[in-house]
Amino acid sequence: MQEYELNVLDQYNIDVTGTRKTRGAILCDTQQGLLLLREVTTSEKRIPALCNLYCYLKGQGYEWTDEILPNKNGEYVSTAEDGGKYILKQWYQGRECDIRKPAELLAAAGNLAKLHTVTSHGLEQGAPAGTHLGEEYNRHNRELKKVRRFMRSLSPKGEFEFAFLKYFDQMYQWADLALEELEHSEYDALYQDSMERGCLTHGEYNYHNILILSGAYVHGETAQGGAPGKSGTRGPDYKGHVGHTNREPLRIATTNFDKFKIDIQVEDLYYFLRKVMEKHGWKERLGDNMLNAYSAIRPLSSGETEYIKNRLIYPEKFWKIADSYYHSNKAWISVKSIEKLNVAIRQTEEKKRFLENIFSFHL
Repeated sequence: MQEYELNVLDQYNIDVTGTRKTRGAILCDTQQGLLLLREVTTSEKRIPALCNLYCYLKGQGYEWTDEILPNKNGEYVSTAEDGGKYILKQWYQGRECDIRKPAELLAAAGNLAKLHTVTSHGLEQGAPAGTHLGEEYNRHNRELKKVRRFMRSLSPKGEFEFAFLKYFDQMYQWADLALEELEHSEYDALYQDSMERGCLTHGEYNYHNILILSGAYVHGETAQGGAPGKSGTRGPDYKGHVGHTNREPLRIATTNFDKFKIDIQVEDLYYFLRKVMEKHGWKERLGDNMLNAYSAIRPLSSGETEYIKNRLIYPEKFWKIADSYYHSNKAWISVKSIEKLNVAIRQTEEKKRFLENIFSFHL
């Protein structure tokens, strides 16, 4: 541990017994429990709002979070001798949610539903408003066309450019359709209601920010979420089966709320579901069971179900890869970037079947 990091810890009323590095931070064993020291990765202006959010969550009984701790001066941001800005968080013995274990993914989906239940109104101070999805889709579509124009002008073209141009029309058809579906959906009313009520989203709910706490355990069947059972409440676009497991609830801590905002809450569910499905090849049973694990605690309205369907229609991964390409050094395209593009293209057919069988959507 660097001397300046030790200096930061001296600014807190804690007794440190040991430290060790973790990804982008320092884990600190203390007499007050496990803490985590890391550099500030968001605007300092957001820190008071984050602290208010953590306080609110604990007041609502949602206690397993990485609350930011004040230093001896009562400040939440501490400055190191080299000028670096740090925060100290309450942390937990555990590990990240294992994306290979369906039982943990279902528990994480249920945990998200609980989070949304307690943040569905009333905490607007310091929280930015989410962008209207129509504006976002239009901007992304313009960017996709800009990347295509750029690639067409290149000579010679590489493997990445050839693959992108070959499948552009097919992928853009999905992007165009998502915008059309959005315009004929309940989205505007859902968005406006979320703004008026001050509904909060986590902003980055993925398996990296979900901690399975030590001592948590599962009983019963876990394969792909278990055997069919009774479904939660869904919108009219949903069809399928639900997994049920006879298991003890996992203890979960939710971390890194830095990107929280006022928006349609099931954006978090869409994001989590998409990230998991991309890793699991759009396995319908697992995705279906994740949706049911959420809706068993917080039932999804027809508008929210429609919203998730629409978000899944948009080729988000294809756009992200194209955007990353355009803002990178195009003289050298990594093998990994080419692989990501090919996977995004290949999984389109898998996602198409998922949308057909889970949401009754047909291209």
